[in-house]
Amino acid sequence: MKVTKDMLREDLRSLYGILNFMPKILRFPRVVKLLNYVVERFRQAKVIEGVHLEERTIRSSDGTATLRLVIYRPENVSGELPALLYCHGGGYIMGNPEQSVEMIEKFIKTRPCVVIAPDYRKSFTKPFPAGFDDCYDTLLWARDHAAELGIAATRFIVAGHSAGGGLAAAVTLKARDTQDVDIAFQMPIYPMIDDTQPDDPAREIHTPVWDTRMNKLGWGAYLAGLKRSGEEIPAYAAPARNSDYRGFPPTITFVGTLEPFYWETAAYVDALRSEQVDVAYEEYEGCYHAFDALGGQAEVSRKARAFTYDNFAAFYDKYVVSGADASGVPS
Repeated sequence: MKVTKDMLREDLRSLYGILNFMPKILRFPRVVKLLNYVVERFRQAKVIEGVHLEERTIRSSDGTATLRLVIYRPENVSGELPALLYCHGGGYIMGNPEQSVEMIEKFIKTRPCVVIAPDYRKSFTKPFPAGFDDCYDTLLWARDHAAELGIAATRFIVAGHSAGGGLAAAVTLKARDTQDVDIAFQMPIYPMIDDTQPDDPAREIHTPVWDTRMNKLGWGAYLAGLKRSGEEIPAYAAPARNSDYRGFPPTITFVGTLEPFYWETAAYVDALRSEQVDVAYEEYEGCYHAFDALGGQAEVSRKARAFTYDNFAAFYDKYVVSGADASGVPS
C-alpha cells in the first residue's frame, strides 16, 4: 500500500514531503553508517534542568565491548526511587540515548524515577543478540547496583519506542521467563517486534518515516548473524514469535494505523489481553510511524504524548507505589 498525503490526518499533512523523503535516504546502509559516525563523533550530553546526569560504563556480557550507560536522576528527591530502563529507537541500526532526552525528561517530571538508558550496540556493529544482551545486562547491572544508584531493587519499569519498544518487549519477556527482575509495568511504544512483516504482501506499506523497505533493512541487519548460521529466530530477537503471554506485566502502548508496526502492535495487545493483562492501548487513525515525536504540534501528536505520560503516571501510582499486580491486587 502506498500512503499518499491525502491519506494522513489533516494535521500531519504539512510534514509529508520531508518525512516521506526519510526512508528513501536511510534505506542505504552506507548512509546509516555515516549518520551513526557523525552522531557519535559530535555527541554531546544533553543537560535537563533539575536532573543529575551521569555516565557509567560496563563490560558487555560477551566480553567484546564496553557499554555506555546514561543515567538521569531527579535532583532534590530523597530516598529510593523506581528505576526505568529506557531503550532508544532507531530500527536496531542507529540512534543513541541522547536522541530521547525530551521523552526521558517528561518521564522524570511526570513521576520521580531514575532513568537508565544503554547506548546498546547497533546491528551494523554487531547483530543480535548484542543489542538485546546489552539492554538486559543493563537491567541486571541496575538491579545489582541498586543501593549505589539509589533505586529500588524490585519493580522496575521497562520502556522504549520503535526498535526500543521491541527491545523493551524482549527484555520484559526474558525477565518473565527467568524471574531475574520484577517488572512493574512495560511501555513498548509502537514496538518493532515482527520480523515477518517485510515479507508479507498483505502488510506491505510505503509511508513516511519508516516503511516496509526500511523495516527489511533493519531486520536484515539485526538478524544477520542468525541467518548466516541458519539458526532459528528466537522470541528474544523478534518478540512477536512468542506464543505464551502468561505472567506478563501491565503494558502501555499505542500505534498509528499507517505504519508497518500497526498490525503487530494490535496482535501483541490482543495476546496480552487474552491473558487478562492490564493494557492501556490506543490506535491513531491516519498516522505514520513516530508521529508523536515527528508530528510537531499537531493535535494528534499532542494527544499521543498526553496518552503516554498520563498512563505512565496512572500505572506508576497503581503498580509501583501501591505494588499491585496486573489484576490490581496488592502483592
